Amino acid sequence: MRAYDVIMKKRNGLENTKEEVEFMINNYVSGELKDYQMAAWLMAVYFNHMTDEERYNLTIAMLNSGDRVSLKDIKGKKIDKHSTGGVGDKTTIALAPMVASLGLSVSKLSGRGLGHTGGTIDKLESIPGYKTALSTEEFIDIANKTGIAIAGQTANIAPADKKIYALRDLTATVDEISLIASSIMSKKLAIDSDGIILDVKAGTGAFMKDIQDAKTLAESMVSIGKMNGKNMKALVTNMNQPLGMKVGNALEVYEAIETVKGKGPNDFQELCVELACYMAELSEEMSYEEAKEKLNKNIENGTVAKKMKEWISAQGGNSEVVDDPNLLTISKNKKEIYAENDGYIFNFDTEKIGIASMMLGAGRATKEDVIDLSVGLEVHVKLGDKIKKGDKIVTLYYSDNSDLKESEKTIKNAIKISDKKPDEFIVKTIYEIID
Repeated sequence: MRAYDVIMKKRNGLENTKEEVEFMINNYVSGELKDYQMAAWLMAVYFNHMTDEERYNLTIAMLNSGDRVSLKDIKGKKIDKHSTGGVGDKTTIALAPMVASLGLSVSKLSGRGLGHTGGTIDKLESIPGYKTALSTEEFIDIANKTGIAIAGQTANIAPADKKIYALRDLTATVDEISLIASSIMSKKLAIDSDGIILDVKAGTGAFMKDIQDAKTLAESMVSIGKMNGKNMKALVTNMNQPLGMKVGNALEVYEAIETVKGKGPNDFQELCVELACYMAELSEEMSYEEAKEKLNKNIENGTVAKKMKEWISAQGGNSEVVDDPNLLTISKNKKEIYAENDGYIFNFDTEKIGIASMMLGAGRATKEDVIDLSVGLEVHVKLGDKIKKGDKIVTLYYSDNSDLKESEKTIKNAIKISDKKPDEFIVKTIYEIID
């Protein structure tokens, strides 16, 4: 088999076989296939796309290039969750104790943030003492004791994807649905779960700006998962505004703690509850309706907050933060931003909100950057809110190292106030459910 023939076949709009896809991936990982050959094939895929079968074969070829993580020694049904990322997305931190309170296991390997989207591991490290590096034995033991274990990824998962993604980034082939779907699912299927729920963000702060594109991506990933025998569901959710109100590491943990007590912002509270109930449904242990009734009771009677304390303590963290979130280190330096005219909050450039937070020090422009867990921002308004000139719209939490001036300028350019309300559909938390 020659790479030339595989590339030409795809260039001409034909379908590559399983063997051809495996040939390209395996030989690229081994170094026998050159960058220029893989780049040519990726560009052919970019323009001609992939069938469901090709997409699945690409996913499995990248999955088989590295390690798999077995969860067989963890008790109970294990439903994994993946978010495509966004501004203020601290969902895992509130969702895990909700799901565990329903008797399911949440065992996740999470990553760090880069760019305008935050990473779960960075956020958890703002909890004093919380240990994100766990041995396999520790991970399994904590999951069995508390129903939750969330740690940094250490396994060599899908190295083919890592190598190919770096090339995609250099050759303008990142934003192709089949390549995105295969990239995400090659890592998700490496974790031995019983099912996967996907939170696919759509809007100005998401990778997928267009809702229809996000839906297509969600359908592609659900198809790949089902072809692999997984129970799957995807929610296409709103990233046309920050999720919740707080953006930044310790700030987002604070908001997640409030949410497990039933006191979170409406959109974030709704999303966490819906995801938890659909995860319970995927486990086949209970129906969505049964899960919702039980979860609402667990939030109200403090069971979810108690579960969060157990989990944080088991991973070495100070669980007292659940009772008193003020124990988190949040910067005392504040700068308020006020509305410059009357009207409705018509539009957020949510990506700019995330970039403003990064300028304060809450995110990384490069992998080598050191972040400040104490800084970030709080947005006091949501889409459609009626405001008056002089109303407080954003609070910046900054440090001596923050680029406060540029952050403030970016925020002002990111929020549009109009004399008309935005479309009601855009304001929704969940745009579509795909299964």
